Amino acid sequence: MSVEDEQVRQARGKFIAMAAAFFLGVYNDNYFKQAVLVLAVAAGRTTMQGLAVVVFTAPYLLFAAPAGWASDRFSKRSVVIAAKAVELAAMLVGAVGIARGNWVLVLVMLGTMGTQATFMSPAINGSIPELYPAGYVTRANGILRMVVTVGILTGIALAGFTLDRTGHGFMGIENGRLYVGACVVLMAFAGLLVSFAIARNPAADPAAPYPWWGPLATLKDLAAIGKDPLLAFVVGASVFVWTCGSLQVLLINPLGITELSLSKSATSAIIVAQLAGIATGGLLSPRWAKGANWHRVLAPAGACMGLTMMALPLLKHLPAPALLPGIFVAVAVVGLFGGIFLIPVESFIQTRPEAARRGATLAAANFAVFGGILLSGEISNFLNAHWAPTMGMAFVGALALVVSVGGGIVLRSARWA
Repeated sequence: MSVEDEQVRQARGKFIAMAAAFFLGVYNDNYFKQAVLVLAVAAGRTTMQGLAVVVFTAPYLLFAAPAGWASDRFSKRSVVIAAKAVELAAMLVGAVGIARGNWVLVLVMLGTMGTQATFMSPAINGSIPELYPAGYVTRANGILRMVVTVGILTGIALAGFTLDRTGHGFMGIENGRLYVGACVVLMAFAGLLVSFAIARNPAADPAAPYPWWGPLATLKDLAAIGKDPLLAFVVGASVFVWTCGSLQVLLINPLGITELSLSKSATSAIIVAQLAGIATGGLLSPRWAKGANWHRVLAPAGACMGLTMMALPLLKHLPAPALLPGIFVAVAVVGLFGGIFLIPVESFIQTRPEAARRGATLAAANFAVFGGILLSGEISNFLNAHWAPTMGMAFVGALALVVSVGGGIVLRSARWA
């Protein structure tokens, strides 16, 4: 057994603990968020989707610099444990809010969850290069992306099924809302317990100064990223694919409930189909994104994703029995190409920076990504107000096609190390 194989073997248990903590966190995030979005759309408050996205993503912009600093200044294990403790407190507030139909408490919970996720993300993602040799990082990311996608998929799927539960329970509250509240609290508690098994690695930079300038410090980190043209390009690609993904979710909910008159469960199942595609694409991606020209996979994957989205309005002309299966297949294909695109992008952003700057770089990349996701809330409100959701998806697909073709031209002409 080689030294590298032995390192991979020894890291397995710690990776499982990290992946489990991440799984439970993203499950809870998406389970609760999808429940909120579906309730908002079902109540005729579609614009609440955009507000919920803004509240959840704003902390990624406000606290990106402290999150990156914490990931470098302290042990990443300590940061994750603290974040999971905050998650448990947030879920208690959110459980009360969703059970009582109190939108203020729901939004407070979403903002708190966004804050703890802001701190946990660079700590979790920055841990992978600490666990594994560089040659295994892309594969580890593919596995982690599959695990995380299953968490997202499960959370979104079960949100719709839970809300469709009929009857009333404690204090006359709808059973669906009660079950959502109980589930998020239990999952948060389980995640906190699992986080104690994460690897105890020393801080990457114990002398890192606190970024008192907040978002201005993050902009400085982004400027530093800009000095590495390939890293800057890949961060831009990450912003692009995550913004497209956020737009798709915000269009799929009204597509199912309003345009196709589906149940909450069936609407959530459409998103599940997309996430199943992402998980599959994440596993396939390392087969093609290899060697010095790994980034050449990005343009074809993005273009195919865009073309499939552009075909969605045409599916409405299918015979009625074939319409819903056609939607499911098309959305799954969109996810497949999105997963192929995403894994090499995330892997490169993790491995390119030097170890002492990894947390700050990942936090700055998150800042840019969630800036795009923040905009997606208002863009989706505009698209939903003026077009049918399938046409909105086609617009996003056309944008993806143009960006992918342009990016492919830049990649072919550039000479980056």
